[in-house]
Amino acid sequence: MKNNIMPAIRLTLFCAFFFSGVYTMAIWGVAQLAPNQGKGFVVEQDGKKHHINVAQGFTKPEYFWPRPSAVDYNAAGSGGSNKGPSNPEYLAIVQSRIDTFLLQNPGLTAADIPSELVTASGSGLDPNISVKGAEVQVKRIAAARKVSEEQLKKLIAENTEAPLLGALGTEKINVLKLNLALDKIK
Repeated sequence: MKNNIMPAIRLTLFCAFFFSGVYTMAIWGVAQLAPNQGKGFVVEQDGKKHHINVAQGFTKPEYFWPRPSAVDYNAAGSGGSNKGPSNPEYLAIVQSRIDTFLLQNPGLTAADIPSELVTASGSGLDPNISVKGAEVQVKRIAAARKVSEEQLKKLIAENTEAPLLGALGTEKINVLKLNLALDKIK
């Protein structure tokens, strides 16, 4: 028994030292090399700091809307709804989102709405939408802000991010960056 206990105690002490000290300091050191020293991507505008890698809840008609969030855009605890696509409660929530979107965006049909605008992401904090997700909102925003649709389409094009390495993923738009750029339009 003594032959088993001493190695187990040594392994426990080594793991406690390594994972609470060495490993933690190594990760902290790597984070210091990252932009903003591992504190996330922060943008400052008009004296306010915004985290662009976490979705923000925009609901006013003069802004582009992000994906819905199952956690109410609370970055302290990300997560989805854990309801399957055939769950009646989930389907009612999605239908409610579709109805609200159609009410706020007249002239569209349910088929025109990209799925990301009525379904929450797995984390509930996805800061990006597709180009089509932004384009279907142009008429509403143009009317609310009294700007031309062409001006908004140009803004969308300027804020479209290409796929990673030109091939991985799809084009996307960070909603916060787009809305901050939108606020600069006079």
